[in-house]
Amino acid sequence: MKTLYRIALAAIFTMGLTACDDFLDSEPKSSVDPDKYFTEASQLQTYADEIYPRILPGSNYGYYGTDDQYTDNQIPETAPDRFFEGQWKVPYSEGNWSFETIYRLNFFFSEVLPRFGEDLSGSQNTISGDLVSIKHYIGEMYTLRALEYFKRYQNFGDFPIITEPLPDDETALIEASKRMPRNEVARFILSDLDKAAVLMNGKDMVTTRINRDLALLIKSRVALYEGTWLKYFKGTAFVPNGEGWPGKSKEYNANYQYPSGSIENEINYFLDEAISASKEVAEKYKNSLTANTGTLQQNSGDSENPFYEMYAVEDLSSYPEVLLWKQYTYGVSTHGICVGANQGNWALGITRACVQNFLMADGTPVYKNGSYSDGNGVYKGDKTIADVRANRDSRLSVFLKEPGQKNILVDGTSPLSTFYRTEPYPGITDGANQTRATTGYLLRKGGAFDVKHYQDVWAGFVGVVLYRSAEALLNYMEASYEKNGTLDGTAREYWQILRRRAHVSEDIDATIMATDMAKEAENDWGAYSAGRLLTDKTLYNIRRERRSEFLSEGLRYMDVCRWRAMDQMLSTPYIPEGMHLWNTPMEQWYNGLVADGSANATVSQKSDSEYLRPYRRTSTQKCYGGYKWKMAHYLEPIMAKQFLITASDGVTIESSPIYQNPYWKTAADTPAGAPAPCDLCRCRTRCCC
Repeated sequence: MKTLYRIALAAIFTMGLTACDDFLDSEPKSSVDPDKYFTEASQLQTYADEIYPRILPGSNYGYYGTDDQYTDNQIPETAPDRFFEGQWKVPYSEGNWSFETIYRLNFFFSEVLPRFGEDLSGSQNTISGDLVSIKHYIGEMYTLRALEYFKRYQNFGDFPIITEPLPDDETALIEASKRMPRNEVARFILSDLDKAAVLMNGKDMVTTRINRDLALLIKSRVALYEGTWLKYFKGTAFVPNGEGWPGKSKEYNANYQYPSGSIENEINYFLDEAISASKEVAEKYKNSLTANTGTLQQNSGDSENPFYEMYAVEDLSSYPEVLLWKQYTYGVSTHGICVGANQGNWALGITRACVQNFLMADGTPVYKNGSYSDGNGVYKGDKTIADVRANRDSRLSVFLKEPGQKNILVDGTSPLSTFYRTEPYPGITDGANQTRATTGYLLRKGGAFDVKHYQDVWAGFVGVVLYRSAEALLNYMEASYEKNGTLDGTAREYWQILRRRAHVSEDIDATIMATDMAKEAENDWGAYSAGRLLTDKTLYNIRRERRSEFLSEGLRYMDVCRWRAMDQMLSTPYIPEGMHLWNTPMEQWYNGLVADGSANATVSQKSDSEYLRPYRRTSTQKCYGGYKWKMAHYLEPIMAKQFLITASDGVTIESSPIYQNPYWKTAADTPAGAPAPCDLCRCRTRCCC
């Protein structure tokens, strides 16, 4: 008998549990009698504390989310498999199709909710302790379940909705594995967040814990995600009832109808939810965003820049903008963010496209100020990093590193030898992962000025920002514009607040008028949706604002997926570039560069481009010909084993209630296929993709 993992309370609070990839394939464990647990508030908190690190974002460099490496913002030293023909394949047993954490969450609810009662006010509660705290911890768990489901939903789209621990019965488990349409999963997530908001309304917690405002922010993110996904994938296999939707092949989804009556109504439903939730948060925090001086502190006696410090201090509790952050302690819990920011960003390089996309301080796009290479004096060109930083949006100029800048302002001794008190020339040929500047452009986001954070490579302990209220302003701007097609007064106010903080001209209309979409297409995947260049300059600039605000904070891949902003690479490869190396003063920074295309080459050839092309040093490199995209890659494949363990006879894949994602196969170790001719065309009469 295949069985679902039974949680052992004793294990949770001692050694934890081993992760299990398979939904049905695990052994039951003995457990502490739950009748003797979940009876007082402190026990609810303890259980929630164990779940937190399983779900919340980690602290990998990138800045905090490495998903930016799959975008036009940042690239790793080696090109990602998803952009290289035939390299991303269906796994046999590995992957993100896992229910262990969901089971843990549902176990909590199965034990706690009968004691708390159905009334969210707590009138039926029998758990001992402070009622407000009890409600808050339950709200935290609803938020955590929402976040866990949001991860799975982003990966797979359609996904099983399971709200209770399942019995050790194979038939019941297989039945529970049925995939629900993605919009239903999104609705379920919003429902959990609505409950969380009600339950957590009444208690102010330290911002290292989940709170009501965070639940609303996440709600706005999820609703915006689904609303825009449905809009830009409408009619395709990636939405319910679209052409080729694989859910139609299963009896339980064959007659599916949107709860709002149509996909158009469903789009509006989610956008309305995003508008409402984001506005509530935005109105509360719009006047308390972290101040930005627009400059980088370079002497200990100079005034600090709070905006920079928000990413580089140990305690973030005094920053109202930070809705949730992760605390670290030296010798107990540390990370490598500081060393990464001090050195080579862990070989995760900022692209030329990203740098060029930032506006000038006067609100004009770079290309309105002469050529990219030379500029006109307002824009000084890109032949040195100092020139690139001059007169720009401060979100770029403050965080983009320049040789000669001071990295340490509070000095002392450190056993770590490989950190830089003063910024050197970018290590574009360095072999070490921590010092290699893949593109030549480096970020100092997360780099502390105090030497105490450089006692070891992994000894940093600055606090890590997980969620910021600034996102609420951007979510409202985008959702309201997508819904109504106009920039209302509230959206305009929010936009001006963000630009004022960034030290960029508040004349939004001037920026829109100066925007040339053909030029933007050179530097921004977000200039596209469904393989077509945007014609709406206002919408495009809202997308640009989001890109600039969340530089290296791990939201970019989520955005380009929901905008369907990678279709253009189905036919036109994208070649990532870095700094302007050849025929510039920066060429003189380096001795002995090898640029002959051989196996010993250290940089790309001058004849190829004057700009550094990290994947074109030699023709044997992955993605030498540029990034190429597959429609299938907007979603992950479900592992092959999952079809077998849910098949009625354990052999016949077709008898499984699970269906594979569009254009992926069910056999292990196989790459994605291509859509049928014109499968993605709304006109259905000619191939437009």
